[in-house]
Amino acid sequence: MKNVLVVCYSQSGQLKEIADRVANAFEKSEEVQVTYYNLCPAKPFPFPWDNDSFFGVFPETFLQVPTQLETPSQEILNTKYDLVLLHYQVWYLTPSIPFNSFLKSSFARKLLYDVPVITISGSRNMWAYAQEKVKVLLKDVGARLVGNIALTDRNINLVSVITVVDWMFSGKKRKAYGFMPLPGVKDKEIKASDRFGAIILPYLLKGSYENLQQELVQNGAVEYRWFLVSMDKKANKMFRIWSHLITKNPGKRRLLLKFFKGYLFSAIWFLSPIVHLIEFILYPIRYFSIRKEKKYFQGV
Repeated sequence: MKNVLVVCYSQSGQLKEIADRVANAFEKSEEVQVTYYNLCPAKPFPFPWDNDSFFGVFPETFLQVPTQLETPSQEILNTKYDLVLLHYQVWYLTPSIPFNSFLKSSFARKLLYDVPVITISGSRNMWAYAQEKVKVLLKDVGARLVGNIALTDRNINLVSVITVVDWMFSGKKRKAYGFMPLPGVKDKEIKASDRFGAIILPYLLKGSYENLQQELVQNGAVEYRWFLVSMDKKANKMFRIWSHLITKNPGKRRLLLKFFKGYLFSAIWFLSPIVHLIEFILYPIRYFSIRKEKKYFQGV
């Protein structure tokens, strides 16, 4: 019997639905026992978000400051797992605070040390450098990353900003203003994520994950858009400056968060289209480096 642990933190329910879909193949197998562990912060984060909370978590999210989580049950802690599926959200180009806190906890090392893990993210569109941060945390706890699935909102960047923000602040997955596309990972893509569990299952049963990531990528597991990765990298540099500035000046925190909000608005609506245009112009020059980058980010 193979033991699989499914770890998840989901606010809207989208990531939980993805987790359930991926786990379907394991649930149907008589050779696999599936256990679910939902991350629960001692101080819950709001959903839907309010303005102060949404921007207020930025510095600690980006700097990966952990928060206290409820400890897993003894049954979970005492089980030796053959595979762990780690589902996470991306907040401010970084794994969410609950997920980051889990990977920095003492019980994460107990659960993940020398265990094969597959990361599964559901994000707006910029996930690449969040995954790089996850890789570092997994290395710190001695886990073996054998696969990655990155599901995203495939709408145009500026369109997805409007629709996802409406979702985060209303708590409703709806067509913003009555005519815009639904936010988040498309429902048909979520339903089709059953296929990833079916792909992973034979590797689990034979205890070897060689070529798993290649097969996952061939089946659409990782969306790569080169201009978004470029913006992700640039935004990380600016977020680092802002997060340190805010945390080093606690007396001016509220004011600096207001300035950060203004910067973020300008970056999304004015700077990102310019960066996109520049990247488009430079594409022929960067063609081979982009191909190399794509191979890297679609790997593990």
